[in-house]
Amino acid sequence: MERAGLPFAAVDSGQVRGHAPWVVAGNLARVARGVGQALRLMRSFRPDVVFITGAYVAVPVSIAARLAGIPLLIYLPDLSPGLAIRWLSRLAQKVAVSVEPAARYFPGKAVVTGYPVRAELLAAAADRPGARRRLGLEEGWPVLLVMGGSHGARSINRAICASLEQLLARAQVVHVTGPLDWPWVQEEAARLPAELRARYHPYAYLHDELADAMAAADLIVNRSGASNLGELPIMGLPGVLVPYPHAGRHQQINAEFLVAHGAAVIVEDAALARDLLPTALGLLEDVDARQRMAAAARRLARPDAAQRMVELMASMARN
Repeated sequence: MERAGLPFAAVDSGQVRGHAPWVVAGNLARVARGVGQALRLMRSFRPDVVFITGAYVAVPVSIAARLAGIPLLIYLPDLSPGLAIRWLSRLAQKVAVSVEPAARYFPGKAVVTGYPVRAELLAAAADRPGARRRLGLEEGWPVLLVMGGSHGARSINRAICASLEQLLARAQVVHVTGPLDWPWVQEEAARLPAELRARYHPYAYLHDELADAMAAADLIVNRSGASNLGELPIMGLPGVLVPYPHAGRHQQINAEFLVAHGAAVIVEDAALARDLLPTALGLLEDVDARQRMAAAARRLARPDAAQRMVELMASMARN
């Protein structure tokens, strides 16, 4: 938020599911404190609409919106709602969803907007040669982008590093490791033969350059958080998705949706050591398969999703 130049204020909250009774009691007290904090903030700038994207952190703000009589819009980025969203949807006037199958959870309230993406992604998608040039990538070699969420994914990083020489013999690899694994990944990179090291592009984290990395890629290996539902279609980017096994079923369901539409394949986290390399190499070498997946992804794209959401908020404010 600070990097984007947006005002930011934090409020207290806490989880109540899956914890010992004394922890729940303490967290409920934090939620109550957060409601008071949110009410004071709302009085200070008098919002026309409150917009939340779910999880327990949004509970105090949503309750405060209800108490203050301010319209509440929930956005569900995933295909299936968690407990907090299911409960908070009772307080909301509207629930925006990324894709049609998610609308069934909110009869009478759901609006299919699509998943909003940054303008930088839309611009980069139209300038693939420029994206490759800005990242120092060669033309004529396929590009594999490897990510794992904002903190990285150790299981993916390990599987990729174990297969680096085989991958780099056939492709350029842009590898976003996350800050925690960055030190040892650098050590792995230093051990590569010089002719392969030039095709390996590791980063601890990408900010503004992430749009170029996605535009430059022919294939992505990634977790299957909700952003894939918007970003892979906009970029026309085929995916090898590795659902995070400790995120409930959300990531699995997201990945299965893209697979069902022909835009991705799944490699389970427990099978990474065995299946990631042959899966990635098979797709890097099969141009026709990648093109079919890219076309399938583009059919899911909703480039006007952000505008739809703004219009929905505006209509709620007028009412």
